[in-house]
Amino acid sequence: MKITSYYPVLMVADVGGTAAFYRDHFSFTVLFEADWYIHLQSTLDPTVNLAILKWDHETIPEAGRGRASGLLLNFEVEDVDSFYAYCQEKGLAILLALKDEEFGQRHFITQDPNGTLIDVIRPIPPTEAFADNYVPGAIPG
Repeated sequence: MKITSYYPVLMVADVGGTAAFYRDHFSFTVLFEADWYIHLQSTLDPTVNLAILKWDHETIPEAGRGRASGLLLNFEVEDVDSFYAYCQEKGLAILLALKDEEFGQRHFITQDPNGTLIDVIRPIPPTEAFADNYVPGAIPG
């Protein structure tokens, strides 16, 4: 099977408000919009997509209906420091302050209006203690 596309779909109560958050702060634009579903695409990279879905929409089997929870969205960016400053300026909740991790990330964690965690990351070289955890050719930095 060849996968031709992959993107997360967040099931939420406020579809429009959630989409606005990602448009306003993460450079997404709308490709499709209905009151129950909005498909977003990055204005900087068309391969980065995100969909927002009304949590109780009839197209979702009843057993699968629910709001997004237990989810962490990772966004790798070129300049995590500038985006951290932007998020602080805009008053976004900072749940984990900007820091370097020994396993190879400089990152911080914020959240969207539904409480979905967003980890904003710039890969950095790992310490020697973590370098062996990477397969050859995959070490960041």
